[in-house]
Amino acid sequence: MSTPTQAPPSARRWAALALIALAQFMVIMDTSIIGVALPKMQTELGFSQENLSWVFNAYVVVFGGLLLLGGKLSDILGARRVFQTGWAVLGAGSLVAGLASSATVELLGRGVQGVGAALIAPSALTLLMMLFGGNPGELTRAFAIYGAAAPAGGTAGVFLGGLITEYASWPWVFYINIPIALLALLAAPALLPAGALAPHGTVDLLGAATATLGLGAAVFAIVRAPEAGWLAGSTWGVLALAAALLTAFVVLQRRRRDPLMPLSIFRSPNLGAANLAQVLLGAAWVPMWFFLNLYLQQVLGYSAFPSGAALLPMTALIMVGMIALSPKLFARFGARTMIVTGLLVLTAGLLWLSFVRPDGSFWIDVLPGSLIAALGMSLAFVPSLQTAISAAPPQEGGLASGIVNTGYQIGSALGLAAVTAVAAAAGAERLDDKAALTDGFAAAFTGAAAIAALAALVAVASFRRTARTAEVNA
Repeated sequence: MSTPTQAPPSARRWAALALIALAQFMVIMDTSIIGVALPKMQTELGFSQENLSWVFNAYVVVFGGLLLLGGKLSDILGARRVFQTGWAVLGAGSLVAGLASSATVELLGRGVQGVGAALIAPSALTLLMMLFGGNPGELTRAFAIYGAAAPAGGTAGVFLGGLITEYASWPWVFYINIPIALLALLAAPALLPAGALAPHGTVDLLGAATATLGLGAAVFAIVRAPEAGWLAGSTWGVLALAAALLTAFVVLQRRRRDPLMPLSIFRSPNLGAANLAQVLLGAAWVPMWFFLNLYLQQVLGYSAFPSGAALLPMTALIMVGMIALSPKLFARFGARTMIVTGLLVLTAGLLWLSFVRPDGSFWIDVLPGSLIAALGMSLAFVPSLQTAISAAPPQEGGLASGIVNTGYQIGSALGLAAVTAVAAAAGAERLDDKAALTDGFAAAFTGAAAIAALAALVAVASFRRTARTAEVNA
């Protein structure tokens, strides 16, 4: 992504930042708001237990796979135009998802939502840089507000999902996007700069297609493996297709003069290590809240609103930790220590949750483990995100942001697919047997803990190698 042209100072730029933060809030909220509604959607739309995760994955895979394309389009067509187009697409996808009467239509609507989010997120960041990039002090404050919008969206999604599902109906978790999209479309022309159009530039549609289809194929193979069999020819055939598509993407990026993702950016010290930490962090974290929602409702018997409210302490701690605690500790101890410590704390929380019981309680089985995991998440997320963005040269900061967002979203999808397969194999598909269901959820938390522990080991090794490389280069 090229360096955005600076917009002139404007008295309205803080109002514009509110709209940009709203965009970040919404695209994150749309990943979490469906969690509490999943059991009702499963019953009414006919999802199987192992395929239920595709309500999440359909959004995240498309969102993550097209983020880089969204950034490229912002450079070529103008950030505000792409921002507005994204809101229109998100609103249309939300209408389809809310009106869906079958699992297939629901997944189609979620995929369209993902396209809209992939246009909104990178163009919003480009617009932020245009508005505040000329003033380092204001830019720091703008990034703080923009960053806080993500945990706020996660918190609001969990709570609103429970509130809406309990007192309205699950389609309204999608309909809520429509008036907000209309508001954004009306406000954007008055508040946001148009953005300079690139004099030259091509859109790497083939690169975007190979990346998105390859990632989607990998997730599909892992989700379907428990049903089809891990050694089945169909499973390995789809995995081979995924590997071929992702290899083709890398080859295309090497050969194109104007690639979607220049591979040279990974030469920046720490960028690759921080991105890998984000991938594995998403792969461990998202399965936790997904299966915690199911445990609360399907085992403990919570209805939708109490289930959403039960996760508020966890999400509130994440927001406070990311805004108030993590930046101060990061400044004192550095990225490597913070990321490794956070991942180990997350592992401890997930291991606590792995001891859930069929006759368990919120106060013993859920609250302590979820708070420990939330603390670990807040400690690791901000340092890995900031390191990934700051490690890149200034002229490639937007691209670095797109890459790290892509990594987290795709890590979330692949991690959820893998953990869902583990849970299904351990009994999570047996809805009529509470003991077996609990065993499946316990296996899911154990699998997520293993991913978090692996992430900590990888962070230790990769940041150490990066540091040595930097010393040699110096």
